[in-house]
Amino acid sequence: MKKVTLEHSWPESWKYSYPYDLLEIYGEDASSKGYAYAYANRRRHILELIQKVAKPGAKVLDVAAGQGNFSLMLAELGYEVTWNDLREDLIDYVKLKWEYGTINYTPGNILSLGFDSEFDVILIAEVIEHVAHPDEFLKKISQMVKPGGYIIMSTPNGEYFQNRLPKFSECSDPTQFESVQFQPNSDGHIFLLHLYEIELLAQQANLSILESIFFNNPLTNGYLKLRTLFNFLPSNWIDGCERFTNNTPLILRTKIHNSIVVLFSC
Repeated sequence: MKKVTLEHSWPESWKYSYPYDLLEIYGEDASSKGYAYAYANRRRHILELIQKVAKPGAKVLDVAAGQGNFSLMLAELGYEVTWNDLREDLIDYVKLKWEYGTINYTPGNILSLGFDSEFDVILIAEVIEHVAHPDEFLKKISQMVKPGGYIIMSTPNGEYFQNRLPKFSECSDPTQFESVQFQPNSDGHIFLLHLYEIELLAQQANLSILESIFFNNPLTNGYLKLRTLFNFLPSNWIDGCERFTNNTPLILRTKIHNSIVVLFSC
């Protein structure tokens, strides 16, 4: 992936995306090491799962792909990637960073693009929490996967002890959120799903859950005023803390980690 440098002539959407690249890809924002570390954990889990279930050459759909970092990395790993996002103007920004590999660009609302059983793997990373009807969303995504294919979903963990957002299963009228769905960043989070809700949504979409990974504890997220510790603790200590909490009983993992990656099979 090519490294790009901010230019004043860029469109506003590019300028908006660039600081996230500084954090997520280039590691040049020392003030947000917790965010960068948390993103690196998510990236590692997602890429490992994709490589576990699909060989290079497989067709991968990256939904709401934004500035395209997962699309670019997957293309470089040899996958045939389809980038999708509502913001069509980000296509040229992704192309600016492209170095090699196959990426097809299909902008627009993924729910109305007409894909049907076309992909070996679909990635929905940090998407479902922005959707007013996560049940309908997951059903629709499942129809785009080939029989025997996979969906990999990452989302904030609703059972994390600091979560204050509502459960989807307790909302009697999700239509009230339709006007605010698809908003970017954490300000656009509507529901944060609990594990039992994810299991229920999977059943409704005729999906099987093969693996669920909870990750990013308060230290590795830099929460609870712990972010200053990133300036003092060796990286192997932080990694060790993450490994330790990853191996606690499930009831604890669901409370002390704020993120989850789920592997579904169709």
